Amino acid sequence: MTEELILGKTEKVLEILNNTKEAMKNVKEITPLTHCITNFVTVNDCANAALAVGGSPIMADDSEEVAEIVEIANVLVINIGKLSDTQVDAIRESSKHANKIGKPIVVDPVGAGISGLRNRVTKELVEDYKLAAIRGNMSEIKAIAKLINLDVTNNDGNEAAGKGVDVAESDIISKDNLDINGLYVKELAKELNTVIIASGPIDIISDGEYTFGLENGDEMMPLITGSGCMLTTIIGSYVGANDALIGSITASALMAIAGEKAAEYVRANDLGTGSFRTFLIDNLYKTDAEEISKRANLFEINI
Repeated sequence: MTEELILGKTEKVLEILNNTKEAMKNVKEITPLTHCITNFVTVNDCANAALAVGGSPIMADDSEEVAEIVEIANVLVINIGKLSDTQVDAIRESSKHANKIGKPIVVDPVGAGISGLRNRVTKELVEDYKLAAIRGNMSEIKAIAKLINLDVTNNDGNEAAGKGVDVAESDIISKDNLDINGLYVKELAKELNTVIIASGPIDIISDGEYTFGLENGDEMMPLITGSGCMLTTIIGSYVGANDALIGSITASALMAIAGEKAAEYVRANDLGTGSFRTFLIDNLYKTDAEEISKRANLFEINI
């Protein structure tokens, strides 16, 4: 089953890997203004991550100014990790204006499926606005499918909610469940006409036509607060300067490989997660296109 499912380095994979150099160059040259409506838990890390990859972050979340910020930004990134009435107003105002003037929107549905508020905001975002990309863990992706009544598997039977804002154990992506999770990602991408990125030990990325797996990263990455939020912000910066699929894959590979390199250094020097967080940002800054092309374990999934 797995051998039939994983097509490996197809022509499309090689094309994307060849395009990562241009994608990274575009970010460096454009320095995309990345407008983030995010949460206070990870806002500093998200800003530093955007700066490290060549973006220019601005964290504006007051409804009085968000439309003006969207006007000058290259991309709008929305993270629902810590919602409030004022932030929900800002999300609506900025999303409406971004769609009006054709600016891409990247959404991180943190904790979708665990509360009525998060469900309502997520459902509104995916149904009322055109989104360039959605990045979440597999529990959050499945929650979105359920919110819009997308019947992907008929008899899957897996309705596990995320563990707080973390992925449910049954939803952790592996080669054993790559078929069902790949189908969720592809069908949701097709239904919403967007790029879906489901993060995990294997990332699954799809635009509804092509579906890819990315098996990079390190087990230390979930041990710091904000690695997922940082990834979504980086995806935002890349989508602000590139095609959404190429940008999402390049950003995901950059984050995963930076995590691998940081973990290698931390283990070699008997350090811990605090140091890992610092070296992760260092390697976001230092990792180049040649390393991505060489180290990225990107493959096409036959779904």
